[in-house]
Amino acid sequence: MAFELDGNLIPVAGIMVPIVGSIALFSFLAVASWSEARRKEREAYYTSETLKKIAESSGEGAKSALELLHEKEKNFAKRRLEGIKLGGLITAAVGIGLMVFLHGVEHEEPAYLVGLIPLLIGLALLVYVFALPPKEQE
Repeated sequence: MAFELDGNLIPVAGIMVPIVGSIALFSFLAVASWSEARRKEREAYYTSETLKKIAESSGEGAKSALELLHEKEKNFAKRRLEGIKLGGLITAAVGIGLMVFLHGVEHEEPAYLVGLIPLLIGLALLVYVFALPPKEQE
């Protein structure tokens, strides 16, 4: 089956495949995003319920629950700083690579200076992680 557009015959399957494919892709992405959010919500709920029960059990249980909470916060902050470190290194490497590439492509114009933008962003991230990290709260 085909239809005519500007004097040309176009098969229906040629139009339907990209349409159905994009609908399927975005439907999958929506369901995957929803299920991930639901999983995180359940995980947070069970964690909070467990901590409540430990805290209510006795004085020692409350102390251990608070220690567990503080340890989780420290681990989260550490992972965040490690992610910023990695992002800074990758961005700086992209800047250096871009400078080398553009210098090799264009010798007469200083187009390679465009690579300074990601390089300086990466260096700013690294300076933040190593020189200005947030202080740990006691």
